[in-house]
Amino acid sequence: MRLIQVTAVKTEQATLGCYHCGLACPDDKIAIEDKYFCCNGCKTAYEILEGSDLCQYYELNETPGTTPAEFGFKEKYSFLDDEKTRSQLYQFVNDNIVTLTLTLPAIHCSSCIWVLESFYRINDGVTNSKVNFLKKQLTISFDKTKTSLRTIVEQLASLGYEPEFNLADLQTKVGEKNLRSLYIKIGIAGFAFGNIMLLSLPDYLQKFDTIPQNFQIFFSVLNIILALPVLFYSASGYFKSAWGSLRKKAINMDVPISLGIITLFIRSFYEVGTLSGVGWMDSFAGLVFLLLLGKLFQEKTYQALSFERDYKSYFPVSIIKLEAGKERSIALSQLKVRDRYIVRNNEIIPADSILINGKGLIDYSFITGEADVHSKVSGDMVYAGGKHQGGAIELEVVKEVSQSYLTQLWNNDAFNKHQDARITVLANTVSKYFTAAVLLIASGAALYWLPNYTYAANAFTAVLIIACPCALALSTPFTLGNTMRIFGRKNFYIKNTAVVEVLSNIDTIVFDKTGTLTESGSSGTEFMPAEQTNYPEAKLFSLIRSVTWHSTHPLSRKITQFLMDYEVLDEVEDLEELPGKGVQAIVENDLVKVGSEDFIVADINMDNDGRSKVLISINDKFAGFFAIQGTYRTGFKTVLSDLNKHYDTLLLSGDNDNEKEVLSSYFSDGSRLYFNQSPIQKLEKIKSLQSANKKVLMVGDGLNDAGALRQSDLGISITENINAFSPACDGILESNSFSRLYNLIRFSKTSMVIVKISYLISLLYNIIGLSFAVQGTLSPLISAILMPLSSITVVTFTSVGTNLLAKLKLD
Repeated sequence: MRLIQVTAVKTEQATLGCYHCGLACPDDKIAIEDKYFCCNGCKTAYEILEGSDLCQYYELNETPGTTPAEFGFKEKYSFLDDEKTRSQLYQFVNDNIVTLTLTLPAIHCSSCIWVLESFYRINDGVTNSKVNFLKKQLTISFDKTKTSLRTIVEQLASLGYEPEFNLADLQTKVGEKNLRSLYIKIGIAGFAFGNIMLLSLPDYLQKFDTIPQNFQIFFSVLNIILALPVLFYSASGYFKSAWGSLRKKAINMDVPISLGIITLFIRSFYEVGTLSGVGWMDSFAGLVFLLLLGKLFQEKTYQALSFERDYKSYFPVSIIKLEAGKERSIALSQLKVRDRYIVRNNEIIPADSILINGKGLIDYSFITGEADVHSKVSGDMVYAGGKHQGGAIELEVVKEVSQSYLTQLWNNDAFNKHQDARITVLANTVSKYFTAAVLLIASGAALYWLPNYTYAANAFTAVLIIACPCALALSTPFTLGNTMRIFGRKNFYIKNTAVVEVLSNIDTIVFDKTGTLTESGSSGTEFMPAEQTNYPEAKLFSLIRSVTWHSTHPLSRKITQFLMDYEVLDEVEDLEELPGKGVQAIVENDLVKVGSEDFIVADINMDNDGRSKVLISINDKFAGFFAIQGTYRTGFKTVLSDLNKHYDTLLLSGDNDNEKEVLSSYFSDGSRLYFNQSPIQKLEKIKSLQSANKKVLMVGDGLNDAGALRQSDLGISITENINAFSPACDGILESNSFSRLYNLIRFSKTSMVIVKISYLISLLYNIIGLSFAVQGTLSPLISAILMPLSSITVVTFTSVGTNLLAKLKLD
């Protein structure tokens, strides 16, 4: 009796599940009240969460935690005390705020996201934390005066989220490791498939020659032995994914695939074990082999898209590099460590650099979301993504340009209006319900064929395998990703694939004028001096050029180029650029202002001759004005003519209406040309159009129209050889490709048509396959061949279709 009681106690203890991670507890010794834990690590994690009032973590998912290591943190992460090591991990450092991204492989559910994004409640030195669930990454910002990287990492590890460190390009190596594992699984499955087919050859030929039963049994047992590594290793990824999905009370596409694999193996094992048949181990191994080949194809597809996104869809900007004291414009990708370069007012810092000359006024809102300007002096570190606001500065590169980091900044949530394309959300929703429907169809087909177990098993496994919506999942990212690459080759760069869909739905296009419809260059520029001035022409022009040289506004660049023979003076202080008004600075103790009539008060009469006027004052005394004839971009007339046929077009310009008569004939409604518009007025106009249910595309230069670009449904910044675009824009079009604007917009519509056709192809494959599968006559091996074939067909169609139509429409 006593023995029975002990057994009962042990049985009860064995069923105890860890309150934190869900694993079985060896006993009930580690507990807090009625909560039991499998180890001290899980207990510590619970205590940390409870102490920070974060126990809602356990309400989001049942036993959501992972088992943390219990000991060794103090020594394991001591390398983080080294400043040089930490600096390699940091992405951004400013004053006391540090930002970096950590890879946390243990991220697996919504509870993980919740607790990690609430990490500031565990460590009050943390100011912000953001999870990228798909990449299993945590981007975290903290105040280094209140906490340290080592403390944060130790706390994460104690919660079960141990970071994965590899200073030598972590992401690439993690990806290579995963792909290598997939190759090994394919190799094992392929080896087993080939040898099982060889051992099954007598069964294929038994119509012509019968072999003894003992040999048949021997070969069947060998087939099972060969199939075991395929089941427990090669197919393990599908089982883990399916189990993880079911634990979260969800059904992903690996659930029916796993059921199909297990059903086929059990059925074959039963036939061999009961001597009622030779089984289908060749079909089983072939199924897993072909499924893994399809997975490799899919991984390679996404890897190709990721590569293009990170390294070719970068900002189309050039940098002014200093070589032997002379300025030379080079592509951003050519900027190397120890190169010196110039950054002017409103330009983005492209790489981590040391400030050499000048006074830096760096706005890190692009990174932190806070519009605080930080003063930097010679010798200070300046980080990539900062926006300089002041006179030109000279810097030296200390870390190579990271296109992927700049792209990540551009896609920051603060500037991202389009998180997911509607068609992507639709595909995910369809895939979710499609999987559940497939399970019902498979079960119904099996029940229909009973008691014919052969047909029932055939129908069940074939339906589960052939109806996998892999092709459906590939349609959108591959088509839109390929469109992104095509756009990039045509010098049109967009921040993400959702932009393609939004662009295809545009019905109203709003243009800025200066720097958008007009191009830079000094042709047609003339200076009209004031009747009385205290400065000789050479001195006056040097003062003006010393101010305009620091500005990136199109009119400033025209003036700078017009005055290219005059010296840029070194003593430039307190430079300030006021959007919609002008730029001013103190040059050698003289206050120089360059800008509009609203900015510079002058009692003069200027002819309305269709030219833009830029006024000059020295120490608040009118000194003259520049009359600048707008030179419209190549293809301007054709682009507007084409756009007017399909879209409503408007003009919002901060300039005067001197050119209204000329421009009115080029827009769909000549009365919808608005001049003397401030940045606020531009933004309000966009809002009014949207309130009338218009889908608005704003095309500007990103300077005086940043608010309008952000407010519009889609913003495109036209850029020349500068890097002064606005992070508010969704796309960047190089000025020499302006003539392609209409064709690019129309091609986005073409891409969406291709996406929809690829959906139909995918569904057609599934419908045809299901019609054969439910009949019970389609073998699992044939099903396994048809499944990747549908993915290959969809990807081939989207690739060939987008590239062929791009040649027809964009070349």
